[in-house]
Amino acid sequence: MAILFLFIRLVCEVLTLAIILRAILSWFSISPYNPVIAILYRITEPILDPIRRFVPRAGMLDFSPLIAIIILQLICALIP
Repeated sequence: MAILFLFIRLVCEVLTLAIILRAILSWFSISPYNPVIAILYRITEPILDPIRRFVPRAGMLDFSPLIAIIILQLICALIP
């Protein structure tokens, strides 16, 4: 059971870092066909897309990465 909790915690941390990296890289004009960007989109989009359906954009700001990070950190904190 401890291995499962460790795996979930690791996945949460990796997803958090991927979302942060995607948010930072979105400030620069990098081609969406870049392999790094494509991988980040494939990893993070299944998490960010459902959140975007419920949280509308505030002008030019997209709060879905922030909400996703908060949810992931809550999951990580609830694991013993």
